[in-house]
Amino acid sequence: MTSENERGMGEAAELFDYTCAAELYSSKFGRHGRQPLIYRRFASAAQAIRFAMEDLPPRFLKSSYLEVDETRFQSAEIRQLYTSMHYPFARMAADPLA
Repeated sequence: MTSENERGMGEAAELFDYTCAAELYSSKFGRHGRQPLIYRRFASAAQAIRFAMEDLPPRFLKSSYLEVDETRFQSAEIRQLYTSMHYPFARMAADPLA
């Protein structure tokens, strides 16, 4: 059974436009607290999501958010957009040791 939020995000993922330009913001935590914000712009949200999920170290994903058409998506929502059946790219194979 899914929660109301999960159902809502599922519907949002169905309507989400993966072709819109997107911006990804991330900050990392180090020994001295929060580090400067990292900003990256992508031609499409699908590219930004792929970068966040496949290239960004997992510890940075927790403090990341995606902005698409003035709407922000936190790390859990980025993950849901990546796992959605509407995501347009092939996903990286799961790590068998993870």
